[in-house]
Amino acid sequence: MNSEQLEKYTSAITLSDMEIFVFPELMYSLVLANIMSPIIWQWRHLDCFKKLQGKSSYRKLMRLRQFIMDEFEFNLDLETWGLTSKAKELKRFEKSISPGDIAKSNALFGYHGDKYYFDVDIRRHFGLDKYDSDIIPYWKTETVEAMNAFRLKEGYRTAAGECVSLATLYAAAAFIVCEIPLEDIYMILTPLHSQNFFDIQDGVLTNNRRLVTKTMWFNGTAISNKAQRALRNENVTILAHSSGYVHCLYKDATIDKKLYQDFGKKLDSYLSAELSLSIFANFLRSNQNYQKLFQVCRECHGQAQFLKAEVLFHYEHSSNFRVADKTFDKLLAEVSDEDFVPYQLPGRIRCDELEEFIEKQNPDLRITKGKTAFRKFIEQVIPEAQRFVDELADFIHIEARLPASDKNFLPAEPIEISVEQSREQIIDYLQQVRQSNPTAELAFYSYRDMESCNWLPFVKAAVERNPVSVQMAEAMSVEEIYAWLGQMKNASIYDGRRLAQPDEVANYKTGDGLEKAFLLANVIRERNPEQDVEIITDKNQVILKGQSEYRFVSTKGLEKRISSCANGKTIVSD
Repeated sequence: MNSEQLEKYTSAITLSDMEIFVFPELMYSLVLANIMSPIIWQWRHLDCFKKLQGKSSYRKLMRLRQFIMDEFEFNLDLETWGLTSKAKELKRFEKSISPGDIAKSNALFGYHGDKYYFDVDIRRHFGLDKYDSDIIPYWKTETVEAMNAFRLKEGYRTAAGECVSLATLYAAAAFIVCEIPLEDIYMILTPLHSQNFFDIQDGVLTNNRRLVTKTMWFNGTAISNKAQRALRNENVTILAHSSGYVHCLYKDATIDKKLYQDFGKKLDSYLSAELSLSIFANFLRSNQNYQKLFQVCRECHGQAQFLKAEVLFHYEHSSNFRVADKTFDKLLAEVSDEDFVPYQLPGRIRCDELEEFIEKQNPDLRITKGKTAFRKFIEQVIPEAQRFVDELADFIHIEARLPASDKNFLPAEPIEISVEQSREQIIDYLQQVRQSNPTAELAFYSYRDMESCNWLPFVKAAVERNPVSVQMAEAMSVEEIYAWLGQMKNASIYDGRRLAQPDEVANYKTGDGLEKAFLLANVIRERNPEQDVEIITDKNQVILKGQSEYRFVSTKGLEKRISSCANGKTIVSD
């Protein structure tokens, strides 16, 4: 491998936020690694999913949402995988992308977002504000194995992962458990978030552990408003799909051009709603300061009665019924008679008259004519009527800031696996196409398949980008570290001939003997870069040679000799 190839392949091992931004094909490689993993396939046999056999993909997806919410936490501990420096990361990728472009698109390198993010102090919200010097965290994405292993980490009750990890988990699980074809799954990355769009029914978006249907997107609740933050306020940096990707900065795109255009239309449809009284009520739910400008009218024994809109929304808080939907009459029945008055309230628009206007005029708030008609209807009552109309228009239509369509579309060989295939058949297929499909090839590195992959990227990652193990062992001598490793459970978080990195062993306090040897080698090389270190693994026996010799027991059955030399050269031989 040349130096650029080596960076890409070793990035497939460590999968930091920065690495995925520079090498966008890695996003889908991780999805494929999770699809190859036995963990998600085991979910199919759980009772909660077995009883849904024969049901629609949508039903299964809704059940998957609850399962992920129960079994996974959203992890926002930015230092889980240790610290690095801006200078070091920028130096690594200077041939691929400029520091200025990185700063515009990456939260760890100065990105602050638009006015909305300044207003909410988003860097402080995510804990990024304390990284105001050269030191920054590795913001890494986890495989499903590493997510599951959080159960072993102190302070965690369940599995866990950050937003990119959860997005790739959802994509793989939607394919395996819900039988949603990969062609219907689109991965959307922004500088501060990662989510998926499932092209089923009217569309479904993932948002960390949750799912958001189109109806939920426009319901005006606090949770839905938070789910909108990324697409409403950020540029989309990467769109990844089984057929390829498009990147905001790169001129070449590997996704099919027509497919990309069709996706834009589907997302636009999901992010747009027709104006109705129900949607208008959702707008008022989201913008409580406007509720005082409206009133609800009902008929009681032939007499009109009126109710302040904000009072009705207050009742909604403790009710199973909602304003202006099919349960509206039941909600009105819960309102105390004392809250109604027999006269029209001054300075408020009647919602029944608003509904009549909407049904007759059908104003399109995406065009000037529609906005003007709506403004004229409300301006006698509502101050700053134009601002009100603009905010309502913004509520019912969000325009996603996708990468420009003027790319050089150079379609790659798509990943063509079917929901009817078994795990073994999928792995066989990916093995067959990996020579012609870089995403499939890199997937085996993310999968950590040490039987079929070049070991050099794994070794480079192990001794260069695993600071947690170095920090944990800081106060120990090498002999004490060896004893510490000996006390750990001798079990890998990865099955078969797949290997964990040193920081996964350190964080989860468990590892195969070969993985422990890499951890010890990482610490030795960090303390004394001029010292030669050699690891010899002969099936069940592992020997680490430095100034002294250290022995470990392995169940991986791998046979290799790895030499990390003082001159920086690494040699791997059988």
